[in-house]
Amino acid sequence: MVRMRPAHPLRISSIYFCAVTVLVLSGAMWTNPADAWEVTVSPSGPGLGGIMSRINELRHEGKISPGEQTTIHLRDGVYQLTAPLQPLAGDPGIPAGPLLLEAVPGETPVLSGGVLIGGWKRVPDEISGLSSNARAQVWVAAIPKNHGRFLQFRQLWVNGAKAICAREPNSGSLARLAAWDKTNQTATISAAMLAGIKTPAALEMVIDQVWEIAVLRVKSIHLSSTNSLVTFQQPESKIEFEHPWPPVIVNTHYQAPFFLENALEFLDSPGEWFEDLRAGKIYYWPRDGEDMTTAKVFAPTIETLVRIEGSPDRPMSNIEFKGITFAHTTWLRPTEQGHVPLQAGMFMLEAHKLKPKGTAYHPGLDNAAWIGRPPAAVSVKNANHISFVNCIFEHTASAGLDLKSGTHDDLIEGCVFRDIGGNGIQLGKFSDPNVETHTPYNPSSESDTCTRETIANNLMSNCGTEDWGCVGIAAGYVRDAKIEHNELFNLPYTGISVGWGWTKTTNAMRDNYIFANRIHHVGQRLGDLGGIYLLSAQPGTVVAENAVYDIQPSSFVPDPNHWFYLYLDEGSSFITVRDNWCPTEKFLKNANGPGNVWTNNGPQVSEKIKNAAGLEQAFQHLLSKPQP
Repeated sequence: MVRMRPAHPLRISSIYFCAVTVLVLSGAMWTNPADAWEVTVSPSGPGLGGIMSRINELRHEGKISPGEQTTIHLRDGVYQLTAPLQPLAGDPGIPAGPLLLEAVPGETPVLSGGVLIGGWKRVPDEISGLSSNARAQVWVAAIPKNHGRFLQFRQLWVNGAKAICAREPNSGSLARLAAWDKTNQTATISAAMLAGIKTPAALEMVIDQVWEIAVLRVKSIHLSSTNSLVTFQQPESKIEFEHPWPPVIVNTHYQAPFFLENALEFLDSPGEWFEDLRAGKIYYWPRDGEDMTTAKVFAPTIETLVRIEGSPDRPMSNIEFKGITFAHTTWLRPTEQGHVPLQAGMFMLEAHKLKPKGTAYHPGLDNAAWIGRPPAAVSVKNANHISFVNCIFEHTASAGLDLKSGTHDDLIEGCVFRDIGGNGIQLGKFSDPNVETHTPYNPSSESDTCTRETIANNLMSNCGTEDWGCVGIAAGYVRDAKIEHNELFNLPYTGISVGWGWTKTTNAMRDNYIFANRIHHVGQRLGDLGGIYLLSAQPGTVVAENAVYDIQPSSFVPDPNHWFYLYLDEGSSFITVRDNWCPTEKFLKNANGPGNVWTNNGPQVSEKIKNAAGLEQAFQHLLSKPQP
């Protein structure tokens, strides 16, 4: 039963409505409204979008005054979204009153951008490209329609576990490039890898580039007896072969690793899937214990589940999410344009080597790049006093949560981020698409910068599952950010990254506080990384009392020793690094500026500091949450 009512029971009208839509359509009026309103919803009731629209209307009509809190209680179940929720958005005349969306105690509501795929059956006939061994194991289902077309997606989850797009070599292994020709924009690989593939169709190559990966759509394949020459589609081919950093290394000492994916011929192992858009079919080889007649199989449909966005002069404010799970988001840009990132998942729109070196703001610069920003399951811009407490972010194609710009005094606490395709949290401006990314960002209005943000007592694991160059917490140009008492582990690259611009020049960053975080088992896929990584001048920033350990780079990285517990990269200036525990004093200070102070970092730091790092006592229960 769903009803909307004042919060105080003694002042409730004697008339109860079985659904909030009855209140809306009947035009019923509360005779004696209190100072707060509540509505309880379930997945089978009115849509959340409609409820939020009605709240907006009531505020606009003056029936909910600016000081009144509205609470939406969400009951257990999956709320399937077909478009982003936009709390209190769309009308600058609506006062931004307090809004709380919270789980009913003991229940787990999930805001999902996914669609269930059912009707699975064993493959009935011989399928071209599918081996006889696979035909005995693989199941097939019809792809659901979305706006009249077969739904295209890059991720699939079976009973909560992420499936693997059919690939060669299989997950856990990589092949090596035989040659890399920048002039002709070609890659040479072993012909045996192509497993009988004669045309590229939707084939992609994923290449390891030291501290990033690139996803390149294959344009053509020219087969020979031992090797194959591969070309790639635009725009990514031009960007990939013209940008100097991060590098693709192929020489006598090291050949960059890669894998191929998205071909039916590669579907040869449990947990792998392939989508045949032309036939409208999806194929999947179940893992042990998966019963496809009862399995819950989700494919993602939308990029963003919640979008909170005001304007600089009318920011959104006072919105809290409590106990909500955000899951199942898509990102199709790599399918449509490829994906060639610079760092921390920020993808290049254009890039080239500078000849001669140097710009007005960076005399030694040898490369130029313009970047885009990956989407997130929840996006916040021009807003303040927004809170995410005890929430779960999981099963995303790209980032989990993004505070983009113009945000202030927000809180992310007690949340779990797991199975995230990109960065767990993105915070602050990196670069606008029309601004060269090494240009120092220092806006005339301080309100444009993300300030006084608190990220505390969160658990982050298995981020960067799609883009291995992504991190747990990625902060760009931020000020007065507090990143404290988080636990980060099982990450492909760096744990916490703060800073952007590679510059000693004054910019918007200062006074950030990275305190008492526990970071371990990171750097599991890529190289040139740090447990904590800082970049550019940020006066007043303090890195203190963190515990960093168990960094174990992959055997595929070009230099297995080029990793660091604490890493201050280009332009890092006026930063204090003190009392951080790690097993050895393995640090890097690369092209740093002035004013950095290092005090008492390494194995001599006290056990008390080491043991106090990570989740505080009230949040230790998060460690018992299942990990993907």
